[in-house]
Amino acid sequence: MEEDTDFRIRFSSLCFITDHVGFHGTIKSSPSDFVVIEIDEQGQLVNKATDESICKISKVLPEPSNFTKKTKLDLQILPFEEGSNKEASTLVRCSNDDQNPQCGSEKDTINSGTSECEEERVDVLGSLLDERTNELLTQFACDIKEKWNSKTELVGPSPEFSLGRILDKNRRAILHSAIRQKFPFLITVGKNSEIVVKPNIEYKELCLLVSEEEAFDFFKYLDAKKENSKFTFKPDTDKDHRKAVHHFVNKKFGNLVETKSFPEPNYNAGNPNIVITVRFREKAHKHRKRSRLEYQERKVIYTAFTLRKENMEMFEAVGFLAMKLGVIPSDFSYAGLKDKKAITYQAMVVRKVTPERLKNIEKEIEKKRMNVFNIRSVDDSLRLGQLKGNHFDIVIRNLKTQINDSANLRERILEAIENVKNKGFVNYYGPQRFGLGRRVHTDQIGLALLKGEMVKAVTLFLTPEDLDDPVNRAKKYFLQTEDAKGTLSLMPEFKVRERTLLESLHRFGVTEEGCVQAWFSFPHSMRIFYVHAYSSKIWNEAVSYRLATYGPRVVEGDLVCLDEDSDDEHFPNSKVHLVTEEEESANTYAIHQVVLPVLGYNIQYPKNKVGLWYQEVLSRDGLQTCRFKVPTLKLNVPGCYRKILKQPHNLSYQLIEENDIDVKAEGSHIDEAPLSLLISFDLDASCYATVCLREIMKHDF
Repeated sequence: MEEDTDFRIRFSSLCFITDHVGFHGTIKSSPSDFVVIEIDEQGQLVNKATDESICKISKVLPEPSNFTKKTKLDLQILPFEEGSNKEASTLVRCSNDDQNPQCGSEKDTINSGTSECEEERVDVLGSLLDERTNELLTQFACDIKEKWNSKTELVGPSPEFSLGRILDKNRRAILHSAIRQKFPFLITVGKNSEIVVKPNIEYKELCLLVSEEEAFDFFKYLDAKKENSKFTFKPDTDKDHRKAVHHFVNKKFGNLVETKSFPEPNYNAGNPNIVITVRFREKAHKHRKRSRLEYQERKVIYTAFTLRKENMEMFEAVGFLAMKLGVIPSDFSYAGLKDKKAITYQAMVVRKVTPERLKNIEKEIEKKRMNVFNIRSVDDSLRLGQLKGNHFDIVIRNLKTQINDSANLRERILEAIENVKNKGFVNYYGPQRFGLGRRVHTDQIGLALLKGEMVKAVTLFLTPEDLDDPVNRAKKYFLQTEDAKGTLSLMPEFKVRERTLLESLHRFGVTEEGCVQAWFSFPHSMRIFYVHAYSSKIWNEAVSYRLATYGPRVVEGDLVCLDEDSDDEHFPNSKVHLVTEEEESANTYAIHQVVLPVLGYNIQYPKNKVGLWYQEVLSRDGLQTCRFKVPTLKLNVPGCYRKILKQPHNLSYQLIEENDIDVKAEGSHIDEAPLSLLISFDLDASCYATVCLREIMKHDF
């Protein structure tokens, strides 16, 4: 990969606020050397178990009720054996007591032992129909199956079996459901209070594409209509066959369900095992009148949890979780982004997923070095910035003094830590916000979006690195051809963001309007992330200019924050004060109170050389008339204020010889016994540990 020289120059030109010499060392030798733990708004570390997470499963909120208004019988049956004339056993339960209604690959299980459900193993149809009618219905079902199994074509009109007229509406509804649940290969039709049973031709058609067991379970799932449930067909490596299944389901039932393909865990990238997942569309029965109780039962489910990930980008982790749960990335909310090369703990909330469903994938995601815990039901999603800060446990290895510095290393380290502990550090946005080491930085994409250059923004997003791997080969193909469909076939399944964008480009075209639609395939938090990256880059440049021009003095025209207790960036304009000439002369304010605006439509600029600098930069980047609103993408950027200095809290450290640490850095030798520094501290939200370490060490990473 080419060295990111522009990025290196940009960050090596940043200022320091302290004057100690510093020292050299290596961070992030391994993910375990850099542990990040989110601190919630109550000041608690999110990796600690909560009281709610200890509750038993039985206390978890149930899935939403079925779509139907009336209380409905939930019928669990055993697969109908080929060529058998035996009746399938049924398990009858009231859906109001069903704590975990799942279908397909997530079927309810019948517990052995002396449960109440076991005692309720009765023939439902036998209780609703007279003995003779029930026998004739069973014989009709067996005849249909035998003819299908013998490959005998049904000659003449489709055979029918009438149950006669049933005047009670509720009884008819229960019978319709009971028959379709017991015999999914049959359909029922109502004619003037009469129920007529016929072969389900669509069932037979599906059996030509999938196994009979799958067809049997699919039609049971379809009839149950359990909201937020899903059905998964067996893994399939044949792309054309999967396409045929997708086509069949969407053609026959597209108004009711939607299908998506996901790779199985531990798939082979060259020949992946793909599963087709079916779930009910949200709009089904949306406009039906509901009682207040039903509305409460059907309200959106929110499940909170703590995510632990190792050496993985947060967006990649969210994409993988979405794939396993059958939801989309925008169903996840979080308070902040976390480092990739680290072990991180953060709070998250996912919509439309129950705690039970999330618990069911715990084992699968462990293979990707992810864990979820503290799983519980909550009332709402998270928003960006909804945290107090982050706690860091960091190991800095291979410590040594600066070049030509003959001082004692331990003394240099002590001096540096105490200096930053007392004076703080320049509150720059860290390099990870901009995509360190990549050919295209996130702020470049953000600038293109602000200027309304949608095609350019897409091109930048899909610009390849100088690497020969499947992802970058796919990106190179797109830049050469603009063939979204062809690129999609080359892009690995695990690149969720890229595939999402390409699917939209394939559907809408690589035009200005098509690229707008493609950006809408990303959640709002991701779209605004790129714009914020540009604003962050300008803020970094602004604070460097401010310190280079005026140093640590507070001068006329500076902006200061009047709220001493404010730790975040979102204080109102009323809390921001413009320093007067008299206040400068009287040294009324200190440097730690000075703020600079992060670009947006609702901020004021300093009234000194720094304010003029902002205007020049906006003009340089073609944003002199920018209102910081992108209506086509529904992006509004009000802006905020950020303190130019911050201090670490609860800082502690320990010097230790390398051979005393369990995890060895690559290439280290025990006989050399180099020093390592174990350092822990807390930072306010939106502060970067790498920036704090840069100030301590006087060393760019």
